[in-house]
Amino acid sequence: MRGRTTTPRAPALALLAATLAFVCCGCGDGDRERDDGPAVRVVATTGMVAELARMIGGDRVSVTGLMGPGVDPHLYKASEGDVRRLQEADLVLYNGLHLEARMGEVLEKMDRWVPTVAVAACLPADTLLAPAEFRGSPDPHVWFDVGLWAASTPCVEKALAEADPAGAAVYAANAERCRETLAALDAYVRERAAAIPAESRVLVTAHDAFNYFGRAYGFEVLGLQGISTAAEAGTADVAALAATIARRRIPAIFVESSVSPRAIEAVQAAVRARGFAVGIGGRIYSDALGAAGTPAGDYVGMVRHNIDTIAAALAPEAEAAAGS
Repeated sequence: MRGRTTTPRAPALALLAATLAFVCCGCGDGDRERDDGPAVRVVATTGMVAELARMIGGDRVSVTGLMGPGVDPHLYKASEGDVRRLQEADLVLYNGLHLEARMGEVLEKMDRWVPTVAVAACLPADTLLAPAEFRGSPDPHVWFDVGLWAASTPCVEKALAEADPAGAAVYAANAERCRETLAALDAYVRERAAAIPAESRVLVTAHDAFNYFGRAYGFEVLGLQGISTAAEAGTADVAALAATIARRRIPAIFVESSVSPRAIEAVQAAVRARGFAVGIGGRIYSDALGAAGTPAGDYVGMVRHNIDTIAAALAPEAEAAAGS
């Protein structure tokens, strides 16, 4: 069934929770040896959350991200090493809204020992999407609306200032610069999206990670698997999506960096069987950033890569005219 979430396996979760309790037994600020390095040790789950911590924390923070390039947070399981990294942190930041589905209970328990903040959960409820197929739970992919993601910066600023009151002024200044950077990025995405004819703004991907993107920038979003990747798409889902693409002559569909391309390739084959050749428009980043040092290795670069790839595939004539 599309969009169905899965319950973590109880024995594995219980074992991890027991490990968490063991390594954190007796921990506290007084038990942690400090050095002359950054004032705050932050552990973040996804690359997007880690980027916010780095942008706002600056030189006063040391940020460790648990989930690297190509990692699907919906399916990620915390290792014993992750638990130790969490225990050694001064602050834990995660997306929340059930994005880190299999880590959710561990992260909630972590707050007993280390300040733990769900960044997306700080956003006003009326700004969140809750598609029917996800049974009323909020869509966690808030970072694809750049303006909405910018609204989470006060939450990170506050968490850092509480962990390091002496750095409050630095965090406030950095957060303001971060919002300026994100405002410019939001304007760039809007400009690139506006160059695509309205009837061509249809984004087809493996799962519904781009609903906030669609709402913010005027795209119809068609995802094969629903919001979570925990439940695989069935043949009926593939056939239904293929029929829509063939009927509407949608020119391109997209694979995602953190989801296997097999499902989208199956859709492409099913469309071809209906007498229409749909292209693969390229690879876009959904639930993870690109590799460090690459253009998509930070949040700004990832967002720019996505809209540039989408525009090139859905409006090639406009792209050619702009480049001439």
